Amino acid sequence: MKLFVFDHCPFCIKAMMVAGLKKADIELVYLQNHDVDARIDKVGANLVPILQKEDGSYMAESLDIAAYIDALDGNPVLATGSNDDSISTWADIARPYSSRLLYPRWMKVELPEFQCEEAKAWFTKNKTAMIEQDFDDAFSKSAEYLAELNATFEKLSWLQLPSERSNVLSYDDVNLFPSLRNLTVVKGVQFPERIRQYIDEVAALTSTSLYDDIAV
Repeated sequence: MKLFVFDHCPFCIKAMMVAGLKKADIELVYLQNHDVDARIDKVGANLVPILQKEDGSYMAESLDIAAYIDALDGNPVLATGSNDDSISTWADIARPYSSRLLYPRWMKVELPEFQCEEAKAWFTKNKTAMIEQDFDDAFSKSAEYLAELNATFEKLSWLQLPSERSNVLSYDDVNLFPSLRNLTVVKGVQFPERIRQYIDEVAALTSTSLYDDIAV
């Protein structure tokens, strides 16, 4: 099986982390960010992640793929989530700052989905329009956005560490971890100790790489 992804995409990370958790025999294929046709040809829409099953058919939608991978061995292990509202609340508050911190940085680090200038240009054009701000301007205001972002972490005071629940992950983790993982690319993020431990524990359980070593 193959999983077509972008390394920085939170939706893709949902599928990738479950594949890592289950040690599933799935090949990761990194599409170029601008190659919309490659996605449409497979699932009829500009979506990632995309899973190619053993029979050659394709499926989209990150949580559906996560559930499919979890159940492949007949022994699904992900627990039901119970904090959807809390996760959504934090994400809504953090997004104006996290997007302005992350988008410029994806152009400053080496990621497999940005291996050509067309991919970088396509991303820059679309995300600049989304945040209504030039990447250079957003990057220059990193200190301002970091202060605002760091303040949002108090909304995650409910977070329970995997080590406090027998290392059983739930769909809460699938929905929350990708956003926190991506923030490791931002130098200066002040994760509270508990959130930092959460990131490290989930990363270890799911064999997900972090960006600390290349943070900008």
